[in-house]
Amino acid sequence: MNITLKQLRVFSAIARHGNLGKAADELCLSRGAISQSLQELERQLAAPLFDRIHPRLQLNSEGRQLQPMAEELLARVADIETLFTPHSGEAGLLRLGASQTIGNYLLPPLLAAMQQAGVRLEVNIANTHRLCEQLAHFELDLALIEGETRMNELVTEPWLSDEMVVVAPWDHPLGGLPDLRLAALAGEPWVLREPDSGSREQFDQRLRPLIGRIGPLLELNTLEAVMQSVEQGLGLSLISELAARDRIAARRLRRLNLAEPMRRRLQLVWHRQKYLSAPMRHCIAFCQAQAAAASQPIT
Repeated sequence: MNITLKQLRVFSAIARHGNLGKAADELCLSRGAISQSLQELERQLAAPLFDRIHPRLQLNSEGRQLQPMAEELLARVADIETLFTPHSGEAGLLRLGASQTIGNYLLPPLLAAMQQAGVRLEVNIANTHRLCEQLAHFELDLALIEGETRMNELVTEPWLSDEMVVVAPWDHPLGGLPDLRLAALAGEPWVLREPDSGSREQFDQRLRPLIGRIGPLLELNTLEAVMQSVEQGLGLSLISELAARDRIAARRLRRLNLAEPMRRRLQLVWHRQKYLSAPMRHCIAFCQAQAAAASQPIT
């Protein structure tokens, strides 16, 4: 058996994309070369690795067993190359995901630190559910999420603490009232993110059961659209204080004074079988240092 790194790179790319053409684009090879390399790997292993479900190639049980081993081997090879070319100025590639609040308000310092360390970055900003799916399929190396994940194949590590706030238009009649109980929000209209987002999870699990009846519900898939809609009087929203801070200071949104503060934990997440490459170690170490320096405790 003579399995090559090229064959494993081809397999890994197809496994992540589920498509020969996209794998070919990533590796700068022809579609024919990609197909030939996969066929040779499957011939050597005497087993098909994908189910051909046109137009996609979907990992079968043998392919799922191979994927984490192939990803680890390729990551270790990349670390070896970096170790023995210390003056190249590059520490490797990091495929990083972030949910929207983190991506908009906490990610830039992290990206700057990673670039200074010579890490090449591919960044994807999406909701928590989508990011966890991508991690589970090795489409991302690491993600920073706002919500919870119940996928057993993923490892989570506490990062920062974040406060969730209920915001309203500046002239809302509940604005300025002290120690509001959640029952006071009954019947109010709401503008919320989509169900798979971290902030929507907080609303559904922690607020909605205590509010009782809610008014009309408008769902939007970006933070900016949610906040602009609240400004226009379309309803209340539950969002991160990080996102609302500037608008509150500018008197465009008003934070309602709830009797009970709401905090949540932001998390680092990666696949349990994922080899921690040099770029991942750089990123995790920076995030840990950022958490240690933050005034907000991790809870």
